[in-house]
Amino acid sequence: MNQGSGGDAAAAGRTAIGINHVAYRCRDAEQTRWFYEDVLGLPLSHAFVSEVVPGLGDRVPFMHLFFRLGNGEYVAFFDQPGTARPEHFARAHSFDRHLALEVADEATLLACQRRINSMGVSCLGPVDHDFVKSVYMYDPNGLQVELTCRTQSFDATMNQPREAVASVLGDWVRDTRAAKVATFGEQAIDQRARR
Repeated sequence: MNQGSGGDAAAAGRTAIGINHVAYRCRDAEQTRWFYEDVLGLPLSHAFVSEVVPGLGDRVPFMHLFFRLGNGEYVAFFDQPGTARPEHFARAHSFDRHLALEVADEATLLACQRRINSMGVSCLGPVDHDFVKSVYMYDPNGLQVELTCRTQSFDATMNQPREAVASVLGDWVRDTRAAKVATFGEQAIDQRARR
């Protein structure tokens, strides 16, 4: 069995088969609902309030919102005013965090961009990344949201031979190790499990 094949690993039960949900903090549940449901068109499919954080038992009231994607996966948010701080909602650099949502094709991408801009949200692009084309905006919580569609080169780009991917990774690790050790320390770079 090819250890690098996602399909084979999933069939063997050794890896995730999809994303159930990704979750972020939000400043306000209704403001977030407006953006994800009214602007992006993702239906709010579940919302609940809890007085206690599951698994921890902390008495911290919060609301949890779930927006459904077309494939049955979800984008979720926590509205927890008791622990929220303004710095949680500063715009994050896209390298720190962003959410990329896929649309069917370039025509859909451009139609979405026009609709989003017409609602007063700045949606920039498209940017051609060769294997995808993307438009970008920020949600009310400082999270960069990318809408993207696949191009003809997507499958070839994202399904390269394991040896080629390992070679690129190995070269990068070798070339950047000294700078990372200087910044983070050798122990942090070499750590592979909780100590």
